[in-house]
Amino acid sequence: MYTIELQTEELQLLRSALGSYLQAFGHNEADLVKATRALLAKLPEELETKAG
Repeated sequence: MYTIELQTEELQLLRSALGSYLQAFGHNEADLVKATRALLAKLPEELETKAG
């Protein structure tokens, strides 16, 4: 298992890149689509803001 820390802009870029990657594949690459969706599901939907 790996842990990475991302800045807000980096997280947005990663979500956008994975979304584009997902759109690039058709039905013949079902395993890649499934793996990409699983990875996207692990990323936070909304960015948390630190109070303080």
